[in-house]
Amino acid sequence: MNQAILFNDDLAFDKEQDAWCFTALLSAQVISIYFHSMQLKRLEEIDTCTKFDLEEIVELWLEKNEPEGSTIHIQMR
Repeated sequence: MNQAILFNDDLAFDKEQDAWCFTALLSAQVISIYFHSMQLKRLEEIDTCTKFDLEEIVELWLEKNEPEGSTIHIQMR
């Protein structure tokens, strides 16, 4: 697990962005992470297992990318 990021337990669907979103603390900065996915969009709620998968996706994304500002948008298939 990446110790530089702490995920908040606030996963919710953001109607404005049409994506699931949660916040995290990354190097003392609060960031919002949006998951754009047709499959996820169909779900009314996300279980704990899927939430952990999303956290892992963010950690992998951060290994290859640097966030620009306080928002990350992850496109998923």
